[in-house]
Amino acid sequence: MKRSNAEIVQEYGPFADIAHVAGVSHDGQHIWFAAGETLKAVDPDSGAVVRSLDVAAHAGTAFDGQHLFQIAEDRIQKIDPATGVVLATIPAPSGGADSGLAWHEGTLWVGEYRARRIHQIDAQTGAILRSLESNRFVTGVTWVDGELWHGTWEGDSSDLRQLDPATGAVLEVVDLPAGVFVSGLESDGAERFYCGGATTCKIRAVRRPRRAMRHEEAS
Repeated sequence: MKRSNAEIVQEYGPFADIAHVAGVSHDGQHIWFAAGETLKAVDPDSGAVVRSLDVAAHAGTAFDGQHLFQIAEDRIQKIDPATGVVLATIPAPSGGADSGLAWHEGTLWVGEYRARRIHQIDAQTGAILRSLESNRFVTGVTWVDGELWHGTWEGDSSDLRQLDPATGAVLEVVDLPAGVFVSGLESDGAERFYCGGATTCKIRAVRRPRRAMRHEEAS
């Protein structure tokens, strides 16, 4: 297992009138984050909030290429990002103890915070397809280039972990600086992870480890 220290390359926020940054996602243009009773989009160049949807947004956020998915208490909402209309709702697997959320190849991956698990679920029914065990509290969840990563926040420390998606074995750990916590996680599909900063009301961009990008460098 490789271990390294996080390189924070940019910070966004704190954002006005926001008490907590929860789930984080990326739609190819904007960073979306869950802010309690609203879902907000940030321009990654300027750092400005450019859109706000009036939907309940309490934990993980995901994007499937067309729709946003958002954990709201004990349910997951499918949202039209153009209008903010909730198109469908499925039960969240942990009934309100859910954390991170990611989309990957037609299914959703949902963190269960204190149980230290990640569930793969059917995006239409919410049925649990399988579960992976972690050894740390699970916050954000993301996929990038076939790699499964999740954020942790336990005690006074946070890190980012790459798991073997077949076994749950920890392949790599990226440690965040002391006092920097991860409440949500998403990749931009390239060289950055976006990390929700909880009550600091910030989003931090962390450079993706070079080892995770080895196949891109070789191509």
